[in-house]
Amino acid sequence: MNAGKGGEEFRRVDQVISSTLEAAGLAYDRRGEGVYFVTLPGVKKLQTNCWLIVREHSLAVEAFVCRRPDEAHEDVYRFLLRRNAKLYGVHYTIDSVGDIYLVGRFGLDTVTESEVDKVLGQILEAADGDFNTLLELGFATSIRKEWDWRVSRGESLANLKAFEHLVRPESPHSPGSLTAD
Repeated sequence: MNAGKGGEEFRRVDQVISSTLEAAGLAYDRRGEGVYFVTLPGVKKLQTNCWLIVREHSLAVEAFVCRRPDEAHEDVYRFLLRRNAKLYGVHYTIDSVGDIYLVGRFGLDTVTESEVDKVLGQILEAADGDFNTLLELGFATSIRKEWDWRVSRGESLANLKAFEHLVRPESPHSPGSLTAD
């Protein structure tokens, strides 16, 4: 099997990726033979940028999730390690400065449209679904400061509403709730 650039297997995988991205209607930029920069749309994390890179013997996937946490590193890393056990085809890692990524590597012979779709779906689900938790754990102080700053200036809190519980923790009970029927 000729898997190197220009080889039969390389071209097959390149075509599989291209057709999968087109079929899914995803925004992407082909940056060269077998190199794709894909933008996955999200809700909590507005978008996740993902590289798909066809190498000689594998397809590498790298997606930026979040910058290095400001605080509670141990809690963030514990969350990521526990989350890794539930992910399909990718896992969390950090780079040399501590930024958080989802990465994976797949043998070229395993790359199908269905598999690429599943992996991109997993990246989107994890990056988007875990984003607020990562912010709560690693940036709580910054979120509180931003909240206070916006309140003091009458600025919108719309994109911070998901973190209101960090600023206004729920009371253990409301008046009358302990004696209610």
